[in-house]
Amino acid sequence: MKTKLIRFGVVTMLALLAGNAFAQDAVQSAVSGDFLGGVGTGLSDWLHKAGEDELSAIGMFMAADWVVKAVMISLAFASVLTWVIFFAKTTDLLWQRNRLKRDFRRLDAHATLTGVQAMFANGKGIVGRMVHAALRERERSSAGGLDKAGIKERVSSELSRIEAGASRSMMSGTGILANIGSTAPFVGLFGTVWGIMNSFISISESNTTNLAVVAPGIAEALLATAIGLVAAIPAVIFYNLIARGLGGYKVMLADAAALVERTLSRDLDFAAQASRSSTTAKPAAQMADLAEAAE
Repeated sequence: MKTKLIRFGVVTMLALLAGNAFAQDAVQSAVSGDFLGGVGTGLSDWLHKAGEDELSAIGMFMAADWVVKAVMISLAFASVLTWVIFFAKTTDLLWQRNRLKRDFRRLDAHATLTGVQAMFANGKGIVGRMVHAALRERERSSAGGLDKAGIKERVSSELSRIEAGASRSMMSGTGILANIGSTAPFVGLFGTVWGIMNSFISISESNTTNLAVVAPGIAEALLATAIGLVAAIPAVIFYNLIARGLGGYKVMLADAAALVERTLSRDLDFAAQASRSSTTAKPAAQMADLAEAAE
């Protein structure tokens, strides 16, 4: 997903750098109705009027330098990407938390790994993977007659790796939010500086300091900073919200791993107790048989 998004952004930037004339012709074609096919007549009229107004957002964008345009579109793309990542990660996090809670309660209610083996037969979900890992290690170690302390240690090691993998998988994509939140204001500032430089060049070429002449260029430059802030502020807020949710999710993962370890330890103790009971019962039965034979 990250590679596709990066490729899309690179293609977008190259398309912008191809030339300003193509962009002007495309917009004029859209405004005239050739591109819209007569469906968006009202939208075409609105775009036409907005393009004529130099102080409107669209008018300032159309009149901006190609570098400033590239900055604005890249920041707009970053803003859309921020919202997409936020909704995707929030939905995924809520789904995983609810599933983890449900599986945790099912395992806690049965209090034995053997009893829930059929429930987690497909091995899906974090708790299901933990249960399968514990059962697999118990079978391998029991077949060799290994000590239960070693079984617990090996299961604990494997559960910690499952827990770390689940946390790492859930954190994927949050780094993009951090990068957007930290770099978008500076990218917008670059567009602003470039636009103001062009405004000062226009002042020197026109030999006038009339504010009405230089105001549109300065407004175009400041629009880049505004778009940068629009992209950066939600990215920072969303990153903090997701990070807080991930903190609670990691605690739930640790609780699930601890529950699996406790359940495994209980099963091993029950098995050891049953083995001792059967061993003790054999001599008692033999003594009783000998007593009956002596009588």
